[in-house]
Amino acid sequence: MIGYLEGKLLKKEGDRILLLANQVGYEVLLPAVVMETFSAKKVGDDVSLYIYYQQTERQPKPVLIGFNLEVEKEFFQYFISVEDIGPLKAVKALNVSVRDIARAIESKDIHKLKQLKGIGDRTARKIIATLEGRMNKFALIRELEKVKAPVVEDFSKQVLDVLILQLGHKRTHAKKMVDQAMKRNPTIATSEELFEEVYRGENSLSR
Repeated sequence: MIGYLEGKLLKKEGDRILLLANQVGYEVLLPAVVMETFSAKKVGDDVSLYIYYQQTERQPKPVLIGFNLEVEKEFFQYFISVEDIGPLKAVKALNVSVRDIARAIESKDIHKLKQLKGIGDRTARKIIATLEGRMNKFALIRELEKVKAPVVEDFSKQVLDVLILQLGHKRTHAKKMVDQAMKRNPTIATSEELFEEVYRGENSLSR
């Protein structure tokens, strides 16, 4: 069973990442509160996650769910003990910090719990009934500073990294594609626009 992974970030996509560890790429689901902390991370950055491993007879394909702190993973295991909350529903529900959820449970704040994605009044009451009195530890988690993604001035570096690390181009060829695209259209201001211009340039060459 996998309980912890450490490696390099290969890809970020929606609610999951691809993490390279010991030459193996692991797809890891991340709750929204964990994904927020990845906003400043780039492809190739070192990352480490505590892993909740899910595999059942009904769901034979293994699912890996990642957390920054071991205590977050411990809270997750309590959370999925509530009736009608399975691991995948819990991943979607955690769009508020564990600290705030724990405090809402202990203070019986149904309104706050209903802010969790997919949690209605009935389920919020079940959460309180099941977990009240067991959340004090999690309510003391230090509030993490919000990590803001840096303003990417050199968006061409982003495109270059994707061309090399994800799309398999050699550095010299990738740099030439980016430079030519910027030369053809100096008004490009985003990585998306640059990708489009690179594609247009390569497409015209292949005709």
